[in-house]
Amino acid sequence: MNDSSRSRRRMTGAERREQLIQIGRALFAEKGFDGTSVEEIAASAKVSKPVVYEHFGGKEGIYAVVIDREMQRLLTLVTQALSASHALVKLERAALALLQYIEESSEGFRILVRDSHAASGTGTFASLISDIASQVEDVLADEFKERGYDPKLAPMYAQMLVGMTALTGQWWLDVRKPRREEVAAHLVNLSWNGLTGLDPNPQLTAATRGLVLSPPPDTRTARPAERDAKEQDKARERDLKEQEKLQREQQKAREREQKEREKARERELKEQEKLQREQGKFQREQEKAREREQKEREKARERELREQEKVQREQQKVLERQARRASKAGAPERADGS
Repeated sequence: MNDSSRSRRRMTGAERREQLIQIGRALFAEKGFDGTSVEEIAASAKVSKPVVYEHFGGKEGIYAVVIDREMQRLLTLVTQALSASHALVKLERAALALLQYIEESSEGFRILVRDSHAASGTGTFASLISDIASQVEDVLADEFKERGYDPKLAPMYAQMLVGMTALTGQWWLDVRKPRREEVAAHLVNLSWNGLTGLDPNPQLTAATRGLVLSPPPDTRTARPAERDAKEQDKARERDLKEQEKLQREQQKAREREQKEREKARERELKEQEKLQREQGKFQREQEKAREREQKEREKARERELREQEKVQREQQKVLERQARRASKAGAPERADGS
């Protein structure tokens, strides 16, 4: 086989599919989904339109694959970043992961931040941000508990942090100044210190400076069998992540239910204690009333006895007076008779 024959070698189905994906990716980044046509994709690949339809059924199929790959790439970088132990380092690395993705995959980021078309079938940039925010939410909830804040506010703060970082990334996509580590440091400066505690010269911690995260392997250099295996692995990983997310949500629901039950028991105990206190108070009041009645009866008996004694003394005095008068009246009669 001569050189010209080798140059005209037909691509395998897997190679043609990958070529169409890369061409579609570049066109979607430049013109968007609606601005890109099947004709342009076919012309750039130097094939006929039926070839595109044969592999993907149209530009919608290519777009769905591109979106899925970019979302998985970005999500993988952020997930790696959030594996750090300290909350500050997690925040630094998450910001740096997004900026690294923007720098290394500008076309992919441009596709993601456009208004996603329903043809993607795998979600939108907003849904990706929501997935990242759900991971950040778990980090914030733990921090809030340790610092005495309400962990129920963690989802709102997670959306704030991720949204701020994502919008900053969109701005940096075009300006590219300052360098990504400096941008990450300022992002963390605002989110960690707040406006009232801004550091005039922020820097990343030693645990983050110079960090370069490892993106998923580039499928363009992989053999078809390897790509299929990797796609299957990715699908399994997504399923596992969904299961883990569901388990976390179920665990949170169980914890909330347990807390509600504990609160209900505490309220019930408090009500019982209150009732017991009220019953005790009522019993003490009854006892006091009985004691007061007993004292009143005793006082009445004492008064009655004193009255009786007084009457008796009066009667005794009357009898004594009568006796004296009788004695005086009888004395002369005895003298005359003698």
